[in-house]
Amino acid sequence: MTPTPDGPDAREQQSAVSTGRSVARPVLTEQQLRENADSFLTQVTRVLRSEPELLEIRRNSEWFDEIGVAGLLSELSLVTHAHLVSRDMFRARISDGTEIAMHELIYPVLQGFDSVALESDLTIVGSDQLFNEAMARELQVKHGQAPQTIITSTVTPGLDGGPKQSKSMNNYVGLCAAPDEKFGRLMTLQDELVGLWARVYSDLPLAVTEELGGRALAGGIAARDAKLDLAEAIVRRHDGASAARRSREEFLRIFSLKEQPQEMAPLALGGKAMTALEMVTTARPELSRSQARRLLAGGGVELDGRRLTHPEEVLTPVETQVLRAGRRRWFRLEGATPEERF
Repeated sequence: MTPTPDGPDAREQQSAVSTGRSVARPVLTEQQLRENADSFLTQVTRVLRSEPELLEIRRNSEWFDEIGVAGLLSELSLVTHAHLVSRDMFRARISDGTEIAMHELIYPVLQGFDSVALESDLTIVGSDQLFNEAMARELQVKHGQAPQTIITSTVTPGLDGGPKQSKSMNNYVGLCAAPDEKFGRLMTLQDELVGLWARVYSDLPLAVTEELGGRALAGGIAARDAKLDLAEAIVRRHDGASAARRSREEFLRIFSLKEQPQEMAPLALGGKAMTALEMVTTARPELSRSQARRLLAGGGVELDGRRLTHPEEVLTPVETQVLRAGRRRWFRLEGATPEERF
């Protein structure tokens, strides 16, 4: 499970490869940075205790705004080009003939300086951040500080077996997602990843995680039941036992008995005629128009049980109709917004 988006703070606008990307990440606007920071803090406090005496939030704009160009150049003078391009990811891109932009290249120095500014003695990061945090240790020594200790956590493949969880690839489980959403996403996990995900994301004993992995590899009903147990364990860890139990029951009711969920998100469409594509993008604003078209073409959209496949089909929403826009996304239509009712 992962906080999303990937990078929350001011350093993000200089970063293209903070999490090992093989392609450059777009530079973000100040507004996007603030929204990402707020989103990240909401998610991370689901894991960390947030009492003021235990958790202090610092933004690296505090020190980067102060050091200026001269300070940045001074910091860069402590690191060689050869050291930076020794990073596995950079070597691979050079070998492939892929360009490396300068803002990508200096990112490890920027992240490393965070530890200097904070006088960090311990950092806990994903294993894909090891190079950057090792750079921090070297910079700390050059600044006369004791080098921090680094603890790395496992970076798991995404739900689909991709390199890692990613919001852009939609192969992740969000920490702040509703319990039913978490549960449903976990049920799409590749069978061969069940054991690994159980070990990393659940609080089950290691012997149980190994047993779950073995059952998943057996395939068929055994794999389904292993994923049910995994999904319940992970949801229980983050949302409590009762929420996990309800999510399991709801999943089985919807997908085994082919029933509709008991609770659905309201969707106010105003009773105005619109195309099927417009209805989907209104219900699912995170989808691009091309993604919505693919969802329609793939049979993933139904209105009151009737499958919608043609994006330009004109529909007139009727209050209480049920829209399914994706495997686990159900909406009950409302004919008018609260403002329109008054």
